[in-house]
Amino acid sequence: MTLHAVIMAGGSGTRFWPASRQEVPKQLLKIGSPRSMLQTTFDRLSGLVSSQHVLVATNAQLVEAVVAQLPDLPIEHIIGEPVKRDTAPCIGVAASLVQAADKDGMMIVMPSDHVIEPKSEFHRAIQAGLRLIEQDPERIVTFGIRPSYAAESFGYIERGEALVGADGVAAFEVQRFREKPKKELAEEFFQAGTFYWNSGIFLWSAKTILNALRSYEPEMFEHIEKIGQAIGTPNFRKEFVEHFEAIQGKSIDYAVMERHPKVAVIEAPFQWDDVGSWQAMSRLLKPDAHGNTVEGPFLGIDSKNLIVRTEANHLVVTIGMQDVIVVHTKDATLVAPKHEEERVREVVKQLQELGLREYL
Repeated sequence: MTLHAVIMAGGSGTRFWPASRQEVPKQLLKIGSPRSMLQTTFDRLSGLVSSQHVLVATNAQLVEAVVAQLPDLPIEHIIGEPVKRDTAPCIGVAASLVQAADKDGMMIVMPSDHVIEPKSEFHRAIQAGLRLIEQDPERIVTFGIRPSYAAESFGYIERGEALVGADGVAAFEVQRFREKPKKELAEEFFQAGTFYWNSGIFLWSAKTILNALRSYEPEMFEHIEKIGQAIGTPNFRKEFVEHFEAIQGKSIDYAVMERHPKVAVIEAPFQWDDVGSWQAMSRLLKPDAHGNTVEGPFLGIDSKNLIVRTEANHLVVTIGMQDVIVVHTKDATLVAPKHEEERVREVVKQLQELGLREYL
């Protein structure tokens, strides 16, 4: 039973503008680390999955950048999607590639922009998940994060009966998945103690996930099957583009996870951060004595609780500032109160509307 990995690296990371751009999105940036988020995700698989069994799904425009960042990865293992179609089609195509190479292949699927420590505990959780699938090959395993606060920005997993056989890692049947909640409901979930944040990390056999897509999303699966049939032929790219574009996009959560009768959740024994916005820097880097989290040259006078990111040759100076984000790049600078950081997405939207594509 060989384990394969699929790294989903097609996101745009709009909340990390102006550092994150269409040509260099968040997953290709170094945020609080000497390696990019994509490279760190790839590194995390070392000792668990051979580099010959790793696939990276991204958009076609980023293939060259991914090749440059992951030179050990065979170029044919980079899936350049012609259009954005959400996670279910992406996973379906990746599963087809895995099954074409290894009919009994197992798959771990993960985003490219999470911080997970330590690697050894991540590996232990995956091995526990594989044992649960050995018990029941039709089982799908996901990984839940024990909430540290009543988050409104994550989906939740409600756990059911405890499962045995995960060797020291807590595992449960999934009772149901819950959408991102409003504040009051998030507080209820947090207080209940039976809910996890949905990490978006999945484990299954390629056969199981393809069968699930065939059952629950037959129209989508028709196109995935046609792509699968073209693997290894000269027409693969043509068939891939034609059929992938024809798919109606849908997330794997809606397409499969909320419908499949055999889903288990493992309580993650590792530390996890989804690095969703600039405030994540305060968790990844140690703030100074004034609560300022800084990357690059900075001088703060009467300034506290700032997040500052700038280029090596550009000094940022603040006077009398508090609870503010400052991000400087070669052609754009962002200054925003921390509590308004979600509105960075509005910046990207307005730049699109104004036709200012050079800043996207």
